[in-house]
Amino acid sequence: MRNEKPRRFGKSSVVAKAVKQSGREYITLNLQKVTSVSEMSAKLLREFFRIHPLERVRHLITHFRIIPTISTNPLTGMMDVSFQPDADGTVIMEDVFTLMENAYTENNRLIVVLDEFQEIRDIAPKLDKQLRSIMQEQKHINYILLGSQESMMTDIFENKKSPFYHFGELMRLSKLPRDDFHRYLSERLAHCFPNNSDILSDRILDYTNCHPYYSQQLASVVWQIGILQPDVEDPFVEAIEHIVMSHGLDYERLWMNLNRTNKWILQRLASGQPLQTGYYPTSTVYSALKRLQKDGYVIYSDRYEIEDPFYRQWIRKGV
Repeated sequence: MRNEKPRRFGKSSVVAKAVKQSGREYITLNLQKVTSVSEMSAKLLREFFRIHPLERVRHLITHFRIIPTISTNPLTGMMDVSFQPDADGTVIMEDVFTLMENAYTENNRLIVVLDEFQEIRDIAPKLDKQLRSIMQEQKHINYILLGSQESMMTDIFENKKSPFYHFGELMRLSKLPRDDFHRYLSERLAHCFPNNSDILSDRILDYTNCHPYYSQQLASVVWQIGILQPDVEDPFVEAIEHIVMSHGLDYERLWMNLNRTNKWILQRLASGQPLQTGYYPTSTVYSALKRLQKDGYVIYSDRYEIEDPFYRQWIRKGV
């Protein structure tokens, strides 16, 4: 199964809850935290030991062509797994995936969740091809592949030249239904704002465009203001100013790392001004938007927009 949506849309939380409710054994790995094929394999093996005591699968380890170093933290009881830095990553990966396959049956399959799956192209050359060749032969594992970079995930699974072309079932996670989200926020804000919780919920969702993470973040600060500062005239505006100010240094660092073209585009998007002005060639604008989308600054639904509404507000206020 493939799932794609921009960051903080709740895809990881939804999948985590779903696999828990399935009652089946599962392991999860975030590929953004991986820097090599060997490290990816070691972390998968460590997760495998989380649900399978080493004593029960020791016989499977003996078939490894490259034996891992396994140690146990005496304080936490957690296992640590590592391989020699110069070991062949492909061989290690094949052995780890074979071990997971052999530990299960067709009637009792393991679920493997690979989050931020688009990172496989940066971890190592041809890793996508190697991984596909392993996965397609397996019958005892179900894979859930998540990604937050929609354009990259689309290229991985919809490009005919990609090894993962049409691999599995594609699911696009949409924004939460506004009515349901509004009801959820209104019921919880009513404790602090019994007379205008509906209005506040509407303002929050209008501002965040129903983005799950940013909506909950803004609602949380509005709620805190209602509890701690009940005399504030407009808790909605106060909450936005508080969030923007608290992230000011982070936003400044992000801004300083952008080139002049990207800054210009973000300023136009933040103010709602058109991008096709002749100031930059269309090809330059399009290429910059794709880079900003890849880096997580911009998302596209029916139009390009800055993903973080508070960063958008920070840009509007001037830099």
